[in-house]
Amino acid sequence: MRKQTTNAKAWLSGSNPSTSTTNIAAAGQDEDYIRNLPLYRALDSGDWETTKRLLNRHPDGPVPAATASLSPDGDTALHVAVLAGHEGIVERLATEVLPKGALMMKNKSSATALNYAAIGGVTGIADCLVRKAPELLRVPNQNGHIPVVVASLYGHREMVRYLYHASPKDDLVGHGGSKINGAMLLTTCIVDGLYGFKRLYDLKLTHVQAIELLRCLCQQISTLSESEFEKTGIQKALFDAIEHGIVELIVELIKQYPDIVWREDESQRGIFLCATLHRQEKIFNLIYRMGAKKNAMATPWDVNHNNILHQAAFLAPLSQLDRVTGAALQMQRELQWYKEVESIVQPKQREMRNLSHDTPRTLFTKEHRGLVEEGEKWMKETATSCTVVAALIATIMFSALFTLPGGFDQYTGLPIFLHRSSFIAYIVSDAVSLFSSTSSMLMFLGMLTSRYREEDFLRSLPMKLIIGLSTLFFSMATMMMTFGVALMIFLKERFDWVSFPIMLLASVPVTLFALLQFPLLVDIFLSTYGPGIFDKPNKRGRFL
Repeated sequence: MRKQTTNAKAWLSGSNPSTSTTNIAAAGQDEDYIRNLPLYRALDSGDWETTKRLLNRHPDGPVPAATASLSPDGDTALHVAVLAGHEGIVERLATEVLPKGALMMKNKSSATALNYAAIGGVTGIADCLVRKAPELLRVPNQNGHIPVVVASLYGHREMVRYLYHASPKDDLVGHGGSKINGAMLLTTCIVDGLYGFKRLYDLKLTHVQAIELLRCLCQQISTLSESEFEKTGIQKALFDAIEHGIVELIVELIKQYPDIVWREDESQRGIFLCATLHRQEKIFNLIYRMGAKKNAMATPWDVNHNNILHQAAFLAPLSQLDRVTGAALQMQRELQWYKEVESIVQPKQREMRNLSHDTPRTLFTKEHRGLVEEGEKWMKETATSCTVVAALIATIMFSALFTLPGGFDQYTGLPIFLHRSSFIAYIVSDAVSLFSSTSSMLMFLGMLTSRYREEDFLRSLPMKLIIGLSTLFFSMATMMMTFGVALMIFLKERFDWVSFPIMLLASVPVTLFALLQFPLLVDIFLSTYGPGIFDKPNKRGRFL
């Protein structure tokens, strides 16, 4: 069993297992390991009573026993307990047995117990060790990585947050420590999905200090050699940051290291081609701040000869599509992206063919055929439902004009309540409701008979939907007003006090309609007539 464990650890460290075993035997250390095997087992199983008894039984006392090598890798009792994840035993060893200096011991791989805790992701163990020996936070492993970087490499979000909060800032920005650590932490947080820099930095710093720290890290990145740049994985992190829209990192990297804008991913896509492909508008907007370089950056193509307009022609990632309500508005957003990118490319790029012989427009049609069909279905279902409601309201309001409250005078033929102000309110609200519902019905009929071309989703269909929903809401509100006024006319002589409750109840369906439909109406209006997702004022700003 011990031989298998030794082989596994040797394989993980990249050494030859058989050679390691031979060297250990040659050194005459096997007998020590066998003698310490009961202690190893007790620590591994979490049996504190047995561990304590074995430590006290050691002829040299508990401290030498706890600091002795228990494995071929040179793991001490503390290393074993941390690897096993026994927080209680680690706490007792750190407080009752080991002096502070012993907590700093490394094994043959130059790993401290805190390094192992960072690998395991047990925050409680790390907290115990840091409280007893804060210096552990600055001790690197054989690769030069301090514990917070080790935790990020293994993707432990909570451990990274804790160690980041506890670690000295100088170790991350290169003052007194390795500049690799800050860059490595930055890149692994992005690659392993631990991004969200403002949230991460706010655990220790204010927002202003967070930006300053990000700037310091980017400055360190700009001083790296090409080999160090490749080693830290910054290029992969850069394109992961683009994919997830971490614009703060991109801005600082460009400011500190301007040449990074020419970097390409494995598919030969640059920063702005990737931003377009992943629909990250905040990063795409940076192209307007590139001055004369803008045209050069919009010109390249990827390994499949897809230029930046081809990237806009591809269907957006599902995560970006889901940010928009309904297939019709998703199609509108895709058209907005295509039109925006089309406005900055050269005319010849609009007709450029990729390796599949597709122009950007042809590719857009192929990629979005399904979305157009879904958008058409969604629009027609919405229009059909709303047309039925509008037709019912129009029918009711039309008939209400000929069934006036109080009836007609049999001699003059005029309404009996003609001279009451409430009757005038009844007539006006009835007429407004009728006209609004008729207008709404016509708008929705226009949607049902539309050709549903791709271009229709950009302005025509959203405009009809906005007018249709707005007039439908207005007709429903005035219909309920008509109903309330009619009841007031009937009951005013004897039950004047019921006027307010009646109006209150009449407002309930209008309020429900507003709560259910207004968010959609607002989304459509902002998407069609709002400021848009492309920050045009940024054209006035420049990096260089």
